[in-house]
Amino acid sequence: MSESAELTELYSAIEETTRVVGAPCRSDTVRPILTAYEDVIAQSVISFRVQTGTSDAGDLDCRFTLLPKDIDPYAVALSNGLTAKTDHPVGSLLDEVHRKFPVDCYGIDFGAVGGFKKAWSFFRPDSLQSASELAALPSMPSGVSENLGLFDQYGMTDTVSVVGFDYAKRTVNLYFTGASPESFEPRGIQAILRASGLPEPSEELLRFGEQAFAIYVTLSWDSSKIERVTYSVNTPDPMALPVRIDPRIEQLVKDAPLGSAGHRYVYGVTATPKGEYHKIQKYYQWQTRVEKMLTADAG
Repeated sequence: MSESAELTELYSAIEETTRVVGAPCRSDTVRPILTAYEDVIAQSVISFRVQTGTSDAGDLDCRFTLLPKDIDPYAVALSNGLTAKTDHPVGSLLDEVHRKFPVDCYGIDFGAVGGFKKAWSFFRPDSLQSASELAALPSMPSGVSENLGLFDQYGMTDTVSVVGFDYAKRTVNLYFTGASPESFEPRGIQAILRASGLPEPSEELLRFGEQAFAIYVTLSWDSSKIERVTYSVNTPDPMALPVRIDPRIEQLVKDAPLGSAGHRYVYGVTATPKGEYHKIQKYYQWQTRVEKMLTADAG
């Protein structure tokens, strides 16, 4: 059975974008994922992402957002052999979030090399959720409850807009889109990173953070500490941001296919125990009906 013209066009865009950023494109990895989610591609927001300085730096990540809430993206991945079933708590957490909270829609991430990696649960922008309630879920890492004091201090607790589930790395992301203004000021950034046990922020991150709209944290089941803190900026012109632009990021901005989304980007700077790295998400297919919700789509 031949694939649809829509899938052929999307695969070509992914292949061209990998060429632009110097990443491989494995057809036997990408095409089965496109086929598994074919029914929802037309109504999805689609974006491409590259990052620096991590194990994923050589990959191109692709994201489909707005998968309907009656579709379990992880179950689709399992049933199509895109990821292996696991007894680890990460394998049950999405279902717990779905049962307890008013999920509006889902998303997935996959790499042109690494295959299926993540799923996302999005809440409506007028129905943000509480980190303290999420912490009570049986499969949620204990680090969420152990960092509630930090979240409270910076007005983050009741502003969770997205929960991300990284099946490849067995981590969870919590996105906060209503943190206090202090959280984005240099002293606030310094304090949040210190409280998380992370190195002092660079001057670049301090300047960048003042333009950010969201903070998200990454936690695992191996430690109660926050593993990473990311600040994200929405921008039509990443080259104008107060950061040094990596050549691969510049290539994505200048040379990757535009698609229907035009010039829409989310740029992130992530603080980790080993230093900072940068990431950029370039939108390829857009849906105007969800602009407010997708201000949180910055993973």
